[in-house]
Amino acid sequence: MKIKYPTHALLVVFLCAVSVSAGAAEYIYRDLMGNTLNSAKCDTEAAAMQNASKSYNIDRYSKRFCQSQGYGWHVDDVKSPGKTVCVPCDKQTGLQKCRQEDVVVTCKRIKPGSVGMLPGKG
Repeated sequence: MKIKYPTHALLVVFLCAVSVSAGAAEYIYRDLMGNTLNSAKCDTEAAAMQNASKSYNIDRYSKRFCQSQGYGWHVDDVKSPGKTVCVPCDKQTGLQKCRQEDVVVTCKRIKPGSVGMLPGKG
């Protein structure tokens, strides 16, 4: 089989090499510890603890913890969901509000200069 357009073959090889090298980005990692806020409404202790420790709640606050570091920070991993702490409601006996304390999150962002416009450079 004879290649009619050798420049096209070289172009395809070049583009494949560029696309492979462009995916290698370096990251900066940072571990953070934070607390979530108390739930908005008073509930029984069991229900309040369950609401506070939901994965949705922990993921939402983890995102906030990382975004508080500045532009470009994202959640990499939730290392520890922390412990559930409850406080009684003021005017309603037997009801409580709960939150998570000491949630440990690993945040990451792309290292400046690791991804550039020139293929194979940085």
